[in-house]
Amino acid sequence: MNFWISLIGYQLVWFACVIGAGHDLVWPGLLGLALYAAWQLSCSPSRVTDLKLMAAALLLGSLLDGGLIHFGVARYATAWPLASFAPVWILALWATFALTFTQSLTYLQTRPGLAALLGVIGGPLAYLGAARGWHVVSFAAPAWHALLWLAIGWGVATPLLAWLARAGSRTPTLNPLPLQERAS
Repeated sequence: MNFWISLIGYQLVWFACVIGAGHDLVWPGLLGLALYAAWQLSCSPSRVTDLKLMAAALLLGSLLDGGLIHFGVARYATAWPLASFAPVWILALWATFALTFTQSLTYLQTRPGLAALLGVIGGPLAYLGAARGWHVVSFAAPAWHALLWLAIGWGVATPLLAWLARAGSRTPTLNPLPLQERAS
């Protein structure tokens, strides 16, 4: 059941962020993230991992989307707080996406190739959907430069987040034998 709640919850936050940004509003996406994160963290067996994933995703989003802005290949609607940095609504999406790696996307933790493929295809498609459906991101011509940047960035970010989720969910196994007995 958590799989579906996580998946649907992420999609609802995506729509709240994108539609909100399309109407020059940041608060719907932030509220969506707050509600989703509160639910996720309340039922998570590994809150520390989830918080670390969110921090990593915020850094990745700042670099990827901030890079698009810095190099002039993309422009975002509702560029709050500053037009020269990744907007807070897109960072809310990154943080929400990170939380799916311990729920609906756990299967990617052991499938880095699939995670990379999902990132290479899904990342640019999500941006295209946001661009064409709600006009919250626009790409400088030729648009393939931005899409290539997104494909590479998401192709790296998705398996990285999956790996971090797996590394954080591992519990160390304790060997009950004293060190001297293990050596013999």
